[in-house]
Amino acid sequence: MTTRRSSWRTAVGVVLTAIMLFPVYWMVNVSLTATTDMRKDPPNLFPVNPTLVGYEAVLEQQLPFLTTSLVVGIGTVLLTLAVAAPAGYALAKLRPRGEGALNFVLLISQMIPAIIMAMGFYAIYLKLGILNTVAGLVVADSTIAVPFAVMVFTAFMQGIPDELVNAAKIDGASHLRTFWSVVMPVSRNAAVTVSLFAFLWAWSDFIFASSLDNGGDSRPITLGIYAYIGNNNQQWNAIMATAVVASIPATVLLVIAQRYVAAGVTAGAVKD
Repeated sequence: MTTRRSSWRTAVGVVLTAIMLFPVYWMVNVSLTATTDMRKDPPNLFPVNPTLVGYEAVLEQQLPFLTTSLVVGIGTVLLTLAVAAPAGYALAKLRPRGEGALNFVLLISQMIPAIIMAMGFYAIYLKLGILNTVAGLVVADSTIAVPFAVMVFTAFMQGIPDELVNAAKIDGASHLRTFWSVVMPVSRNAAVTVSLFAFLWAWSDFIFASSLDNGGDSRPITLGIYAYIGNNNQQWNAIMATAVVASIPATVLLVIAQRYVAAGVTAGAVKD
């Protein structure tokens, strides 16, 4: 009975997984399909005459957009860690006044629609003259990542024994030295989790990118795909090839960091 139930659950899991991953497979299939086979009815379930023409077009036309997205993603990660890690340490170990109110504000800030924030950023950036700049996109994307990052760091650092922090203080370490040399090395899982989510948010951002774009050259891959679809709406193999290439960094990062993410997200969920 147990074996039958396990087999049935496995079969259902496989079917559901196949259904969810079919759009990804179809994206890869179309990216390898020749233009002459694109309008077949019924379409080929497999690329009968595979071609790399779509990927060649991506390398020729989309590399600047990919580079911009990579720079914005790394910049967002660095800015998020620089702001959220000290804030999480302060909330978890220093316990300042108004801690509850600050946690409430962080929670509320995650509920504000990104399009509302984009309108505010547009007005500010227009006055400062930094529309369509990498630095502007980094700051805008960080506003989405920082509240989540602070809560992750706070929950994780609350699980670090106070004896460890007190031992560093007894040895003469300042708050800054304790944070950098003791707390941060122990908080590796939280740092990896925060970095991954911050990068993915920046990499997939479209609202800030489109709202803060002023027709310049510093455009991320999301705007590259959007413009590419508008200009080449008949070359579906190139469009899907662009989507495949844009999905590779996120997929690689998720595979590499999945065990750190699982540990970082569940930190603080169980209290002694």
